[in-house]
This record gives sequence, C-alpha cells and structure tokens, in this order.
Amino acid sequence: MPELPEVEVSRMGITPHIKNQVVTKVNIYNASMRWPVPDDVYQLEGLTVTSIERRAKYLLLHCELGSTILHLGMSGNLRVVDKSEPLKKHDHVEFVFGNNKALRLNDPRRFGCCLWQEPGEVHKLLSKLGPEPLTDDFFAKRVYEQSRNKKVPVKQFIMDNAVVVGVGNIYANESLFKAGIHPKREAGKVSLKRYQVLIPIIKDTLAAAITQGGTTLKDFAQSDGKPGYFAQELLVYGRKGKPCLTCDNELEEIRLGQRSTVFCSNCQK
Repeated sequence: MPELPEVEVSRMGITPHIKNQVVTKVNIYNASMRWPVPDDVYQLEGLTVTSIERRAKYLLLHCELGSTILHLGMSGNLRVVDKSEPLKKHDHVEFVFGNNKALRLNDPRRFGCCLWQEPGEVHKLLSKLGPEPLTDDFFAKRVYEQSRNKKVPVKQFIMDNAVVVGVGNIYANESLFKAGIHPKREAGKVSLKRYQVLIPIIKDTLAAAITQGGTTLKDFAQSDGKPGYFAQELLVYGRKGKPCLTCDNELEEIRLGQRSTVFCSNCQK
C-alpha cells in the first residue's frame, strides 16, 4: 500500500509535467472506485493546475474553481505519459494537458479515489487529519501529551491519523525498531524522553524513504514507472524469522490492529 513517502514521490514526479498546464480533457473510464468519481471532476477541463499539494496520503490538484483529490488506495499509482500512449488495464481516470501529456490513475483493486473539493472547502476526508510528520507541528512534547492515559499500543498510536498523518505500517515498524521501543508498549507508558528519540527517527525515516523514491514491495512505482529503493534499507519489516541486524536475535511477528508487526524482543523494550 502506498504510504506517505510513496505519495510524496508521486507528487514530486508529476509536478514538473502538470503544474501550470491547462487540462484539455478529463476521461473517466471507470467511476466505480472506493467512492464513485463525481461528475464535478469534469470542471477541471479548460482550467490550469496551479499547484499540486500532498495532505497525508491524498494528492490535491488545485485550480481556480476547486481541487481534485486523488488517493492511490491499496495498489494504485500515477503515471505521466504522452497522451497518445495506449491505456493500460486498470487505468480508470485520465487528465490530458495542453503539453500533450496525460496523467493517469491506475488502480487494480479500486480502493483509491478521485473526488472534488470546492474552493474554500475542506473535504470531510481531510478535515480531521493530524499534523504532517515532516513539519514543526509534529514534535515530541505534543505527542507525549496526547499519549497520556492511552492504553493503545504505541505502534497503533503513531499510526493514528489524528495524532500524525502518514506514518504507515512499514515506517512505524522501522521507526520503533530504530528507537528501541517495543510496538506493544502502551502509548501512555512511553516517557517524554523516549518520544524525544522516536519523533526525530520517524521524521528521518520518512525523509530517507522519500529521497530513495519510496518503498516498492509489490504494486508501487514512481510516476515514471521506476521502482522505489527504500525496500533495500528495511531493517525489520518483512524480515520475520530472520536475524536482527543489530543483535542476531530472531525477529518476531505479531499482529496489531490487523497489521503485521515485526520487532526484536531483545532490542525493543
């Protein structure tokens, strides 16, 4: 599933091709995604994309009459191609531009979305999101204060979009390992000092993944079709039963919040 770094990589990849370009045509080949694609999206035709913003794992294509909201779901990707290039299976939405490029949303499982946001409106999917992890609004004392009396495991806590957006399963696993914190430890029992270690690690882990083009495990590809390379850097995720790269202890796997959770019982307390 594309997580924040993968979505940010997609934003960075498509921006040079579509920013300040006029949308000449919107093609909806399959409106049956997670939510039906609304006809409002056709309002983009004839308008200029003024900016491309990422909020959590959503991308917003802004224009003067509103914004198109895109989400990659479980297996989606965005590609910028010449408009004459043949469609691929599972290309559901296409935006054609005046520079003869096309932005195509491909989503085999159709858990992604393409929605519309009116000017000045904050869509309900975005209205209750927490701070962005790579901003100054995400800091240890804030997270520590939010965590008080929370009995939920710390891994689920840092994956809560009301606490911080975009810390998905891969990066939660990796960050907790680097910080030496057991994923099942109650969030309310993690000290301020340990959050002061964890929060910078989360930021660094996400930033490193963005720099390396995201993590390609199965479906994700960058906007030019190339894979991300952060998978080569994973320390625990996907390594159940293998030796810990720090102490050689066998890595264990449990499920928290229905998500696979890999950790080292020796290094993480």
